[in-house]
Amino acid sequence: MEFIAGPEILGLLFLVALVAGCIDAIAGGGGLLTVPVLLSVGVPPAQTLATNKLQGTFGSLAASITFIRRGEIDLRAFWPFIAATLVGAVIGTIGVRMIDASALARMIPVLLVGVALYVLLSPRAGDIEAHRRVSDIFFIALVAPLIGAYDGFFGPGTGSFFAIAFVALLGHSLRRATAHAKVLNFTSNIASLAVFIGGGHVVWVIGGVMALGQLIGAQVGAQLVVKVGARIVRPVLVVMSVALALKLLLWG
Repeated sequence: MEFIAGPEILGLLFLVALVAGCIDAIAGGGGLLTVPVLLSVGVPPAQTLATNKLQGTFGSLAASITFIRRGEIDLRAFWPFIAATLVGAVIGTIGVRMIDASALARMIPVLLVGVALYVLLSPRAGDIEAHRRVSDIFFIALVAPLIGAYDGFFGPGTGSFFAIAFVALLGHSLRRATAHAKVLNFTSNIASLAVFIGGGHVVWVIGGVMALGQLIGAQVGAQLVVKVGARIVRPVLVVMSVALALKLLLWG
């Protein structure tokens, strides 16, 4: 039986998704808002995860479209990155039952703190493009499918890992890295969303209302990234990476 929510709860969830969509478009981590609120209004855990994935996917789609329209991404040159990420995500989703997530749960917070420190301290994490350290072929063959697979079987911090990979390895500015990371994050979300839908756990009414909030918030966030650049991406990325690390350490 699907969870039924009244208009007051739906209104609250819409507003939360709107704010989360804006944060997600800038740095990721919007699930830190949406998941606790879904649980607090009585949505069961399995349905919470599935519904959260649905609404978050709409947010990453809206942000991706905004970045593409603003000329931050050349889709014709970016398709190999997208395809490699999708392959990795499918593999990760299929292998989710064969992987012990407990080891990752202990390791990911450390990596997220590392992301925060890199963004805070590295001169590469700014508005200026830097020299690349690896080729596109290396990134497509190894980095994109690896992070995509991670999103397929675990997920937290995927957007941060994609963004920092673009900055550290390909020399992107934070603005450009955020735009490209959002497209790949949307791509990897598709695989895991398909599994959740197949399992019948999505609460469609709530997911639809929150998806609308995400669509609006994500466009606002993406516009801020394009206009303000590293001045907004850097602090939000640091805060959300540390917050997600603390959440994983303290509550799993």
